Amino acid sequence: MLRVLTLSTLFPSAARPTLGLFVARQTLGLAARDDVELRVVAPVGLPVWPLSLHPHYRDLARLPGEDSWQGLVVHRPRYRVWPGRAAAGTAARLADSLLPRLRVLRTRFAFDLIDAEFFWPDGPAAMRLAAALGVPFSIKARGSDIHYWGHQPGIGEQIAAAGRAANGLLAVSGALRDEMASLGMPADRIRVHHTGIDLDLFHPVDRAAAKAALGVSGPLLVCAGALIERKGQALAIQALAALPGAILMLVGDGPDRATLEQLARRLGVADRVRFLGSRPHAELPGLLATADVAVQPSGHEGIANVWIEALGCGTPVVTCDVGGARDAIDRPESGRLVERTSDAFAAAIAGLLAEPPAQDAVRASAARFSWTRNSAELFDHLSGIAR
Repeated sequence: MLRVLTLSTLFPSAARPTLGLFVARQTLGLAARDDVELRVVAPVGLPVWPLSLHPHYRDLARLPGEDSWQGLVVHRPRYRVWPGRAAAGTAARLADSLLPRLRVLRTRFAFDLIDAEFFWPDGPAAMRLAAALGVPFSIKARGSDIHYWGHQPGIGEQIAAAGRAANGLLAVSGALRDEMASLGMPADRIRVHHTGIDLDLFHPVDRAAAKAALGVSGPLLVCAGALIERKGQALAIQALAALPGAILMLVGDGPDRATLEQLARRLGVADRVRFLGSRPHAELPGLLATADVAVQPSGHEGIANVWIEALGCGTPVVTCDVGGARDAIDRPESGRLVERTSDAFAAAIAGLLAEPPAQDAVRASAARFSWTRNSAELFDHLSGIAR
């Protein structure tokens, strides 16, 4: 029996039901095995009072110290977060907060190892906890934890040190593995571990009928992600100006929404941009399957789940050649990799609209991203470390 303690600051809760769904789904798959026992520690970061009263933190502060998520036991201990330069101490504060709790938990659940599911602050915290508890640990890199945090002064050094100390490392793409190695992590200890998708949930539909239900008659584009500069929705809106008659659905919310709405008005396409806001994940398959093209102008990614989910729905993807994009968009039917300019996006989208690939051919490119394979590879990785 493999006993796993999964540590993840990215994990869904009643307060943030869409946060870290990819971590939760992977964890559910591993926990479903008959030869695995698993507990989740999903720490809740809160600032000092009265900052903790801010609406951003109010619902987090109300979360119970322990609950369940789709049958998983989830511990939600608190730890202190500080803004600005003090952020470099987050991992140490997290480890100090968790250690007494994990000592108690280990008397009831003798976990074999710590499985950290994000590199910051989870990775360096796991390194400290594993050393104190005398257990091995693994860290999984997912994208921004390496692209962004791995290059922040005072934090990048901690990430690199944790990577060198880890008993095993995972990366969601080959490109991310190479970037981890460039930071000084041992390349021979980094295993590529692709995400999975539920191909029963993400599947093609009768696109014409689905569009009609949404009141759309022409080409439909979808762009899903937080409305922040890194996700590049401005480029999607600019590209739309060169695609007469097309409708763009933006799924997600964030601080850039007002700026993007203003851009759409300035370019004269406001009537063709639909801001859907944050939507339950259960609605995403239908939206992706209805679209003719999924547009993702991200500046940085590990391997975006929405790429794979769109492919499963039979919808080709236009995105930038970043992170693990080549792992997903690996054939003409799956879409196009382009420069991060609105002209390049407009041209690629227009080409796919003019000669759309068959939905079944697009879906075939997602077949290798299964949760069954994901769980088997994760079990093999973690059990090897435990041995």
